[in-house]
Amino acid sequence: MNQGKVKFFNESKGYGFIKDTETEKEYFVHVSGLIDEVKDDDDVTFELSEGRKGLNAVDVRLA
Repeated sequence: MNQGKVKFFNESKGYGFIKDTETEKEYFVHVSGLIDEVKDDDDVTFELSEGRKGLNAVDVRLA
C-alpha cells in the first residue's frame, strides 16, 4: 500500500494525479480507480497497476 497526496483531480474529466509521499513520483489516477471520492490535497493510500502508459494508481482511499 502506497501513501500519497492528490496533486489534482478534475471531477468533470474523471482523472487526476497522485504524488507518492516516499518516492515523489506522480501517478495517473482515473475515476474508475477510486474507492473514496477525492479532491486536491487529500492524503490517500493506493495500489499501483500497470496501465497503457505506465503505472496507474488504483484502489485509492482517503488516508
